[in-house]
Amino acid sequence: MAVVSGSVGAGHDGAARELVREFAAAGYATSRHDFLAMLGPRGGRALRAAYAAQLRVAPGSWGWLLGNLSRHPGLTTGLAGFIARVAARRLRAALDPQPAAVVSTYPLASQALGYLRRRGELNVPVITYLTDLSVHRLWVAPGVDRHLALHEVAAAQARALGAARVEVVRPVVRPDFATAAPARLPVRGPVALVVAGSWGVGEVAAAAAEIAATGLATPVTVCGHNAELRRRIAGAGTGLALGWVDDMPALVRAANVVVQNAGGLTSLEAMSAGVPVLSYRCLPGHGTTNAAALDEAGLASWVRHPADLAGALKVALADGPPAAVRALFAAGTPVGAVS
Repeated sequence: MAVVSGSVGAGHDGAARELVREFAAAGYATSRHDFLAMLGPRGGRALRAAYAAQLRVAPGSWGWLLGNLSRHPGLTTGLAGFIARVAARRLRAALDPQPAAVVSTYPLASQALGYLRRRGELNVPVITYLTDLSVHRLWVAPGVDRHLALHEVAAAQARALGAARVEVVRPVVRPDFATAAPARLPVRGPVALVVAGSWGVGEVAAAAAEIAATGLATPVTVCGHNAELRRRIAGAGTGLALGWVDDMPALVRAANVVVQNAGGLTSLEAMSAGVPVLSYRCLPGHGTTNAAALDEAGLASWVRHPADLAGALKVALADGPPAAVRALFAAGTPVGAVS
């Protein structure tokens, strides 16, 4: 087996690591590859830097881009085809000798793998693991044999975009999110863990300040690699500001509620830990579409307005995770059984 991810943020790589672990437990020898490396030393760094800058400086432009790609399939086809051709030679070389199957956790990798599959240069099944609850057009590539969705909401979106052979599987999450001992935090009362991905992007400081203002919980904000955000929150005295955290399972299990803005892997990790999740001040693009999908699935409430924050916190702190969360990890096929 081979798993192809994309080192953009941490969510795609986190899913890839867990897929490798599950495939190994099922008896498969598995390798992991970074799609950005297939774009060449400069191309991968440039794509990563451009995406990070876009989310940090002009996040609305990311939402605009994804919206236009969804509305104009020709744009998606042109962009995906260009990137696939750039990466095809290096990707084909990385997968030689060809494994039993290839699984992608990154949409541009799926586009390139589908391109190779259509041309007959890859003669093994290609599977896309849809990491989020919402599915945008870039995720669905011609030539991909199967799509693995985390919930029927995501599966329905994938089918509507023409995805081939969509199957609902259990989310892949590190097991220690369900078992780790909670971290000891220097705060009193309920903890609202504020997360914004490894880059700490979005209206994070505002979210922390508004949580603190409710008086219902102390915000503990994970700023990731965003040192400036950590200084700003610490200077404002808004709860506790952390940088990069190595032991996220212990930190998540110390929280009474997780407040997130992107709807990615951390949301699933919190659910696995039995901690309720709220979506708030979400990033344009995938942040809002994931928030809508999580809300539709009954997994996490989307708090659309600051006036609704206190009420949503009260419900989450009193009731804990909704019943749909337990069903999420009980239903679906284990990934290791569908390869």
